[in-house]
Amino acid sequence: MSKTVISSSGAPAAIGPYSQAVRVGEMIFTSGQVALDPATGAIVEGGIEAQTERVVANLSAVLAAAGLDLSHVIKTTVFLKDMGDFAAMNAIYAKAFAPEGVVPPARSTVEVARLPKDALVEIECIAQK
Repeated sequence: MSKTVISSSGAPAAIGPYSQAVRVGEMIFTSGQVALDPATGAIVEGGIEAQTERVVANLSAVLAAAGLDLSHVIKTTVFLKDMGDFAAMNAIYAKAFAPEGVVPPARSTVEVARLPKDALVEIECIAQK
C-alpha cells in the first residue's frame, strides 16, 4: 500500500522530517500533537486544560484534512509531563473523544520526562474512515 501525506494549516506545521499525518488505505496515523498555536508557533498558556483543548483542536484539524473527525479515532496515546494532570486532561479528553453515543477509542497514557517545547501533554491517534 502507498502512503499519502495529510496536512492542515489549522495545526502546527511539521518542524522536522515527519508528516502531520499519513494515510495508508483507510487508516490515518497522526503524529503527536502538542499545544502549539498554529498561528503563532507558541505553546498556549493556561495550564493542562488549555493545552489539552489546543491539542484536541490540532488533532481535529489534521483529521478534518483527511475528511474525518474525532469520532473516527480508534486508538490514542497520551503523553503527560505529570501524571498528576491526568484527571484534568481526562475531563477534556472525554468531551472530545467520548461524547454521549460515541464509542471511545482505545487509549494508552504514559508519563514522560519531557515533551517538545516543554508542553504538558501530547496526543497521537489512529483513525479509520
